[in-house]
Formats: sequence, structure tokens, C-alpha cells
Amino acid sequence: MLEVDYLIVGAGATAMAFTDVLIQETDARVVIVDREHKPGGHWNHAYPFVRLHQPSAYYGVNSRSLGDRHICQSGYNRGLFDLASSSEVCTYFDKLMQQDLLPSGRVQYFLKCEYDGDGQFHSLLSGERHTVTAKKVVDATFLSSQVPSTRPPPYKVESGVHCVPPNAVVDVMGEFDNYVVIGAGKTGIDTCGFLLQNGVQPDRISWIMPRDSWHYNRAMIQGGDLYTRAVGPFLKSIVTEMGQAESLDALFDALAESGVLLRLDNDIRPSMWRCSTVTTEELDQIRGIGNIVRLGRVKAIRPGMITLEGGELATGAYSLYIDCTADGLPPGKAKPIFEDNIITLQNVRNCQPTFSAAFVAHVESTYADTAVKNELCAPVPYPNRVEDLLKCYLEDLSNVAKWSQQEDLQPWLLNSRLDIFTDLPEDEEARDLALTQLGEVGAALPAALENLQRLVSRTDQAV
Repeated sequence: MLEVDYLIVGAGATAMAFTDVLIQETDARVVIVDREHKPGGHWNHAYPFVRLHQPSAYYGVNSRSLGDRHICQSGYNRGLFDLASSSEVCTYFDKLMQQDLLPSGRVQYFLKCEYDGDGQFHSLLSGERHTVTAKKVVDATFLSSQVPSTRPPPYKVESGVHCVPPNAVVDVMGEFDNYVVIGAGKTGIDTCGFLLQNGVQPDRISWIMPRDSWHYNRAMIQGGDLYTRAVGPFLKSIVTEMGQAESLDALFDALAESGVLLRLDNDIRPSMWRCSTVTTEELDQIRGIGNIVRLGRVKAIRPGMITLEGGELATGAYSLYIDCTADGLPPGKAKPIFEDNIITLQNVRNCQPTFSAAFVAHVESTYADTAVKNELCAPVPYPNRVEDLLKCYLEDLSNVAKWSQQEDLQPWLLNSRLDIFTDLPEDEEARDLALTQLGEVGAALPAALENLQRLVSRTDQAV
């Protein structure tokens, strides 16, 4: 029998960010239960060549830096803050657990365990069962990320077909004539980039792209000394255009024109938006792939042939199919974050899971009233379709407006390592300019919220 203040189900990135704030800001006692063999959640199953899509400077937990904020000098990310690799992220969370959380004496960690509900969990190795009496249960699995290596492909694969997740690509020794990358999201982009960077000629790659996607321009999601030419203009463009756009298409066009959003083919209007970030250099290289197949989703693969919703494609007998179709970010799900003795971790800022989890923990440790906590922490679901941008930013900017009215939240936001928008330049002149940019964003916020509400209503009526 274990008696604690919080039972946290899951030990992924959001669970770690939430727990870190509890340990730093309260005297709470915590039990963490997780199926994995070490902290990090889906990062334990990620493909070896993946990197963070956002700067390491704003990922992880508040109390421990990830990376050293260096500026990359080569590659796709040249001139921008570094992006941690999957192994770096896994090591980071393991060190957090072993060097910070467990030594606090207030955290107990049960790895390779399954939570059964009602305070019960059991070991997946020994079968031993435990009972926890907790004042609150924190569900850090509600928005669990899915990666291709953790499930079979969602289409039929006949015998004799070589179909693998991206993890297996690093072990390929050149025995295939062609590579067929299946999936148009960031995993597909990463895989195409990995093949090209390692000498595979573009004419040996076929890219199955059911939907084209919009991407954030990573060059504009940079704080610190890069603030005034990056995230400052990014914020201003987002809020200004959302206050002026007459339609959803006009909004995307304006954000593309200002450099906030990028797309693979400027002649094709994307129908997908999943929060991925890329650089222009990254897109320029993969634009060299000429055989991009836009015939819908894959239905089946047999030797030398792939069947799609819109037809069939001959691929050659010696082809490697690389499945990049998993829903990395589960779209569209939302529920109240605070319900009785249950806390369900979700984003409260668009596409920022670890910042959101840390913020939710701070609100939990600061406010007693459940209604107040839910008012400050309205969920912002992960997007999927382009139409989702409107509702995501309506909730996101509404949260920002509410936080700005809470004086006791401002010191925490200003000192949060995970908040890119408060990572201001050290140089006094640049800092003054950044503060001016933030003031302009605040002045434009009411018009943005009003227009977003109008566009959401119009879109809902059309549907």
C-alpha cells in the first residue's frame, strides 16, 4: 500500500515536465507508473535519425536545460538553435529521473508496470500488484504519441514485401533498387532527408503523399539573441493576420507570404496542418524527389505493386517500403484538464506539450478552485486539417489573454525555460525592441480573437 499526493500514469515528456514543477514548487509526494523501461515515452521507440522539431532550448522540463543553446553551423538547421537527437532526449529524461526526481526522496518510480485503474497497477515483468492511495491521479497518456515502430502498418502487406518502420532504414546495406516512403508528415520528410543525405539518388525514391501539408518555418521559432528577427515577427504576423483575414485560405496565404508557413509545392494548396517545423533548406533538398505520388492512402502492397485509393503504382521487385504513417500527435481529442481528483494533461498552448504540462502543474500548485484552474487551462487540441488552425489558435490566444490578466502568473511565465515567447535578448537595445514587438502583439490580440471567432463560426456553418 502506497500513500502519496499524486499518482502519475506515464513517464513521457509531459509527465516529466509536470512532475518537475511539482517537485520544484511544492512538497508533494509522487508515484510514477509507466509501461516503458525508462523515462521518455515515445522517444524510447523513435527512429535513430530523428531530432526535435523545435529548438532544444524550449523542450524538456523547467529545471534542467536540454542542450547548450549553441547555433548550428552546418546542415538543414544552420544558423538556428540546436535540435537534440532522440538519444540525447532519452538520456536527458533518464538523468532527470536518476539525478533530480528520485534523489528528492519524494518520487517513487515503477517502470515496466501497467496501470489498471482505481489506484491499482501491476508489474509487467513479475506480475506483482500494488495499490496506491493518492489525492489526485494525473493521466499523462491521454495524448500519447504514436510512432511507426510500435504498431503494424495500417494496410495489407503481402508476403515477400519488405516493409519496415524508419528505425530499420539505418541497417539497410544497399540491397534495394528503390525506396518507397509512405506518409507525408514530418516522419516522411525526415526519412526522405536521411536517404538523400546518405547518397540515395532522388530518382530511386518514390514518396507516397496522401495529403500535402503546411509547415512552420523553423527559422521564425527562435528566441534569445535571434528573438527580434524570428519569434517577434512570427508572433506579430500570426496575431495581425488572424485579425485581418477574410477567409481561411486568405489567412494561410498571408502567413505563407510573411514566411511563417512553408509548403513543399507552392502550386498545391495543402489540406493538412500538423504543427511540424522545417527549414527552407530542408524543403529545397527534398524537392529534388520527382516521383511524388498523390493518389490517396495506401490500401495494400504486394511484390512490385502498391495499391492506393486512387489507383495502382508499379514499384519494382527490389523495393523497400518505409512506413511513416503513424499519428505522431493524436488530433482532435479534448476534455477538461481538471475534473474532481483527475488531471488529464493536454496542451494549453498550441503544439507545445512540455510547456503546457509545466504550466498545468504550476496552476495546480497555485490555485485551489477547479473552475478557475480550468478557466486558465482550456485545452488546445492537436490539429490535423487546415480548418483546425482556427480553433487551435482561438483557444491558444484566448488562454494568452486570460493569463495576461493574472498578475501572479507573469513571474512564472517570464522565468520559464520552456516559454520561447519570454526568452528575450540580453542586449539592452534588442530587448527593448522585443518588448515593443510583444506590446504590438498584445494590442492586436482583441481583433484577432474577434475575427477568429467569426471565421470559426463561418467554417462550422459550411461544414
